[in-house]
Amino acid sequence: MGNEAPLAEEVQEFLDYLSAERSASAYTIRNYRQTLVEFDQWYRDTFKTAPDWIRLKREDFRSYLRHLGAMNLKRAPISLRFSALRSFYKFLIRRGILETTPIKDLSMPKQEKRLPRFLTVEQTLALLDAPFTELKNIEKARKQKTEKEKDARKAAFKYNQRVHSCWRDQAILETFYSCGLRISELCGMKVQDISFNTQSLRVLGKGKKERIVPIGNHALKAIQRYWKQLDHPPQPNEPVFWSGHETPKPPTPRLIQFNLKKYLALAGLDPTLTPHKLRHSFATHILDAGGDLRSVQELLGHEHIATTQIYTHITVERLKKVYNKAHPHA
Repeated sequence: MGNEAPLAEEVQEFLDYLSAERSASAYTIRNYRQTLVEFDQWYRDTFKTAPDWIRLKREDFRSYLRHLGAMNLKRAPISLRFSALRSFYKFLIRRGILETTPIKDLSMPKQEKRLPRFLTVEQTLALLDAPFTELKNIEKARKQKTEKEKDARKAAFKYNQRVHSCWRDQAILETFYSCGLRISELCGMKVQDISFNTQSLRVLGKGKKERIVPIGNHALKAIQRYWKQLDHPPQPNEPVFWSGHETPKPPTPRLIQFNLKKYLALAGLDPTLTPHKLRHSFATHILDAGGDLRSVQELLGHEHIATTQIYTHITVERLKKVYNKAHPHA
């Protein structure tokens, strides 16, 4: 990274725009930046000069597409790279810097149809119980310690932090599953966004778009149990979930992902599953129970119904399996 060329002015403006105006997650900004830096380096290596983003032609991106194909990249990462490049050029067009995009009408590799992975209801319930298992393990380990701690204050702080994490993580898992949130939406939750009276949650989604979603009684109770572990009750403008038990600083996506792996393993599940799989599970379980696609679209905050339709494929595939197994003339 030390030899990385400085970012072009228009690239830096685009990244600033994503952060300030689009409220893009740190994960999205990192990926977009990586894509633009990667293209910049490829162009320098190929043409021995820095790319002039304003004057690049369609053929430049056709060459880059062939380069990515020669690297044996799968279709999905190639499409993600060009999605970032398209967003960059849309930004330039909106700012009046360009009239058209050089990526227009490029033939992209066809996306492989992959159904989202999700947990069954039974697996989800096992995952939601995993923090309680961890709490029992913490208490058991504490009682089994026979040697006197050299630093009692340090040991007490460590114990309190671990207990706090378990209660927080149990509330996080319940909220994820109850509301079908994106990880960035969960990290951005404020106390004032929750209405305990109406059992609803105000969510700030992509592009600063707000939506109101129901939040279940199990999640609300888990949040209240967790708040009792804090040094002081959180204020309305403070985060719902704290990274530590003393300071009202929200957890990072990486912290949530790291802890999820631990609870998946405790529940006997695949530790490579991501927090987004809880969102997939939320949508699939609602559709399996008879929910309609339009309602799921609104709950998930999808702009287009086509994005939500992938979940209907899951339910159809499951119905086929049930049919083939149960029907005498299947």
